[in-house]
Amino acid sequence: MSSWPEKSQILKEQLRLRTEPIAYRRLEKAEELGKIKNVRPWTAGQVFCQAPFLVRVQKMTVGVTNDDNLGVRCKRIHGLLATNEKAMEQEAAMLANTWMPSIEEGMKQQHDYPRIPPGEAIVLAPLGADKFEPEVILIYGNPAQIMMLMCGMQKIEYERFTFHFIGEGACADSLGQCYTTGKPAVAIPCYGERAMGQVKDDEIVIALPPGEIDRAIKGMAILEKIGFRYPISEIGGMLDPSPLLAALYPPEKTKS
Repeated sequence: MSSWPEKSQILKEQLRLRTEPIAYRRLEKAEELGKIKNVRPWTAGQVFCQAPFLVRVQKMTVGVTNDDNLGVRCKRIHGLLATNEKAMEQEAAMLANTWMPSIEEGMKQQHDYPRIPPGEAIVLAPLGADKFEPEVILIYGNPAQIMMLMCGMQKIEYERFTFHFIGEGACADSLGQCYTTGKPAVAIPCYGERAMGQVKDDEIVIALPPGEIDRAIKGMAILEKIGFRYPISEIGGMLDPSPLLAALYPPEKTKS
């Protein structure tokens, strides 16, 4: 298969993506950021929700160390800071005033978080920029685009995909879930991702292990030859679809 710039371009063409696929990597040592070209340091107070926006829309390469001014809650989810029961209790108490009905219920959420093991830094860049070897690839799109990508993977090897919704902090449902399980993870971005990360109303996200990109690209190419591609052609809700369906799904020939 081709290099990351070529793979990124193929994905954008196959799915008509509005924004760039994202490469993510956790770094053991902060000095590793110095080996990556044109990394934007994290200076102002920010939250992780904003990092994917800067990468996929503004096409920046963003590096964050565990000393940078990123929200502590974000650091504990995304591989920059270890957590403990006291820290989780503090977060649960904070969330009990917003999204959770009580501290006790908030603690259930805290224990459900798929947290990336902490290192000294993380880096995100457009996949097509080929700045480093990614550990997770994030692709934002509308439900039809993400559906076609998953159908492409199923065309090569079937599996029943599952998704999670943890509530606020749902970036863990994509990036964290994929990183900790090594499996594709579809997620519905949360309020924070939409308010601060500028995720649009019609967008969802899938996180993929890098090895799944070839599978998706190959499968979507096969489906396109059959007649299944994005954007999806509309047959019409008031029309007889039989002629088109007969062409796409020819009846099985019975043995005499």
